[in-house]
Amino acid sequence: MLAGAPNTDDADGLILRIAKGERAALASLFDAEGARLVAVAQRIVRRRDLAEEVVQESFLAIWRSATQFDSSRGSARAWITRIVRNRALNLLRDGHRMDYHDTETLTDLGDRAADAMAAFDALEERDSLKLCLSRLDEPKRRAILLCYVTGLSHGEVAATLKAPLGTVKAWIRRGTIALQDCLS
Repeated sequence: MLAGAPNTDDADGLILRIAKGERAALASLFDAEGARLVAVAQRIVRRRDLAEEVVQESFLAIWRSATQFDSSRGSARAWITRIVRNRALNLLRDGHRMDYHDTETLTDLGDRAADAMAAFDALEERDSLKLCLSRLDEPKRRAILLCYVTGLSHGEVAATLKAPLGTVKAWIRRGTIALQDCLS
């Protein structure tokens, strides 16, 4: 384990203590994982204030549902990360508190397609992810890169690729399954 890296066993123990109603354990878990979870949420919602709100709501959910944690199904860190990720995605889906920009502002944000392809090109040739992505046909690869590298929604990917939403969703689903098969 790297020096300074959080210990997974610590998070598991803290969740068990939280399930018993120990508020100090919740505070310790927040101290250990809060910054990392805000970063996870911020990658999804793209705003620090919303990410902090997502994490706060997630810790309330952790407090209420700690008794549901099952260590046989995975680590506590994975469980709390999934809670944060799902809350952040729900916030995006709901569309509340999201800022809508005019065309000029969106243009200033840059070309997400170029960012996605740059990330793909930056992978080393012998990297298994690059090999598996290369095996996908171009539309599936671009849709997956736009969705997972740049964080665009399926609708935004459809607009960027000028393709029907249902088609883009199918590309992403089939491409993700192909990547899972290739990487396993």
